[in-house]
Amino acid sequence: MTQTRESVLAALDKLNLPNGGTLVSRDMIRALQVDGAKVSFVIEAANADEARSLSPLRDAVEDLVKRLDGVSQVSVALTAHSAGKAAPQAGASAPPSLKVGGHMKAQDGPMKPAGVARILAVGSGKGGVGKSTVSSNLAVALAKQGRRVGLLDADIYGPSQPRMMGVNRRPASPDGKTIIPLENHGIKLMSIGFMVGEDQAVVWRGPMLMGALQQMLTQVEWGELDVLIVDLPPGTGDVAMTLCQKSEVSGAIVVSTPQDVALLDAKKALNMFQMLKTPVLGLIENMSGYICENCGHEAHIFGEGGVRKEADRAKVPFLGALPISLETRLAGDGGTPIAAGEGPAAQAYADLAARLVEGGMA
Repeated sequence: MTQTRESVLAALDKLNLPNGGTLVSRDMIRALQVDGAKVSFVIEAANADEARSLSPLRDAVEDLVKRLDGVSQVSVALTAHSAGKAAPQAGASAPPSLKVGGHMKAQDGPMKPAGVARILAVGSGKGGVGKSTVSSNLAVALAKQGRRVGLLDADIYGPSQPRMMGVNRRPASPDGKTIIPLENHGIKLMSIGFMVGEDQAVVWRGPMLMGALQQMLTQVEWGELDVLIVDLPPGTGDVAMTLCQKSEVSGAIVVSTPQDVALLDAKKALNMFQMLKTPVLGLIENMSGYICENCGHEAHIFGEGGVRKEADRAKVPFLGALPISLETRLAGDGGTPIAAGEGPAAQAYADLAARLVEGGMA
């Protein structure tokens, strides 16, 4: 019998903790992966003291899973949610603290994670056009269509994916180097926002940014993915340049509103990708129209059709127009992207995802 994530979780839910509840009911299981006869996951305690108290339980959990039909190899790591050191595992010393940032390190070959089929960059010429909203909703829409999706929040100065994707915990690291991505809505996630406080500024110069990007690409255990979506910072700076020059980016998507001022900067982002020899998959017009809930009138607050005209001028595909809506904003603030549900806005992202899948880019 081949086990699944659900069957392993069901087995773990039968093992009661000394202080009540189970690992599943207390949401302590992270990065659960079932690969044939191999099962691996992380137990994340609330703090270092709790992790130490759970150390004897780790062996019992490992034995429980190993007794499941079809399982021959089990790997269980025990870490703490707080910034303190993880509890030591049997026969091993505590791993060093995980640190993100620092200058890039020399490496052979491009920064393409093993097991990731495609990297899609989502960029914009300026902030405030909804690039991160598009990234999170596109990731969810692709996952709903059966794709294995990762989402890397590379907007290091202004990470927003922890809030938009509804998860904000420090990632586990069994050895102080390898990073276990968080998961929600069927997406594997990594963001610098998981490593710093929500109100804490990241005050880094360019080399630190590039080093952090390298770590989040190459040290994260992304596993087997059909597509890794990279939410770039706005503009044409170090992070976007490093991603395109040092990794194998399959294609880029540029997001803009129809407003003339936004289009001026979108053209610069488009030009950057072309200069860096990165294929441009197309342009997306975000916030293209607003439909009044009371009277049904459609208003084009930021203009209409400007992005489509720019796509025609630049001879790149126009991927679609996404409406501005209160529901989209509330969904993002609430941690459940609008694409996870139903309705016109969710369907717009489903159509966008379908175009990428049909084109072989996701």
